[in-house]
Amino acid sequence: MTGLMTKIETYLDELIPNPKCELNYSKDYELLIATMLSAQTTDKRVNMSTSILFSKYPSLEDLANANLDDIIDIIRPVGTFRKKSENVIEISKRLLEDYGGKLPNDREYLESLPGVGRKTANVVLSNIFDVPCIAVDTHVARVSKRLGLAKEKDTPFEIEEKISKKFKKEDLCKRHHQLVLFGRYYCKARGPLCDSCKLKDICKEKKSN
Repeated sequence: MTGLMTKIETYLDELIPNPKCELNYSKDYELLIATMLSAQTTDKRVNMSTSILFSKYPSLEDLANANLDDIIDIIRPVGTFRKKSENVIEISKRLLEDYGGKLPNDREYLESLPGVGRKTANVVLSNIFDVPCIAVDTHVARVSKRLGLAKEKDTPFEIEEKISKKFKKEDLCKRHHQLVLFGRYYCKARGPLCDSCKLKDICKEKKSN
């Protein structure tokens, strides 16, 4: 496995040397909200909506007191917009009431917020607080299974645990972003760029086809 991991790491570093989160944010809480909104949609759609949302409501206080229907209109493109709009307001209120508007480095608290699960919490903890963790989205899950880092029936949490043990702890934040971007632009669900991929010889899906 050591040789396999070295090969994967080397290729990820070659392909995506400086990975970063593609959700746009300028404040800590904005990343939390943007990640919550990104469920079942694309970062591109979220960025289009949040550019309007965060401009019109530039503070947590503004978001907490925002008109629900107005937020619905703004984030409609991201899907499940009514529930997500309610979450935006409730998250803003909770952060103000519980932490004076400051985003805490507290997984348990983050996961207690509406619409925030382990994946969203991991994105926030990794990007804002440099906590070494992997957020397993559809891209990370797909790449992990194709490369044999996880089994086909593994849950997101099982995938997270397995990957976290295979990569160096100090590299987890970087590896997370690399796996996301590799899955998003190269090892895609449809039309993966297999011919030019240096990992195709270890790809489970490539072998099965």
